[in-house]
Amino acid sequence: MKTGYVYIVECSDQSFYTGVTNNVERRLYEHNTSKQTSYILNRKPIKLVWVSDELDIQDAISVEKQIKGWRREKKIALINEQFDDLPDLSVAYFRKK
Repeated sequence: MKTGYVYIVECSDQSFYTGVTNNVERRLYEHNTSKQTSYILNRKPIKLVWVSDELDIQDAISVEKQIKGWRREKKIALINEQFDDLPDLSVAYFRKK
């Protein structure tokens, strides 16, 4: 079974980048040293602010896509482990009110 991790890095402009990898340390090194065009290219240095537990790779990809759709406030709640706040920060939750 292939496994992976979802991670969030904070860029030098305080924006967040969410990705998935099977080796977090290697991926952070690649982000910080790469010269290839990417979201992170002109936002270095980056720092790791959150990483998931090890997941099945398909689950990791699903979680990555989900987090990428979140607003900044919800990502900050996840990073700060304020799990009880996540439902209240959901767009769907606000639409119900």
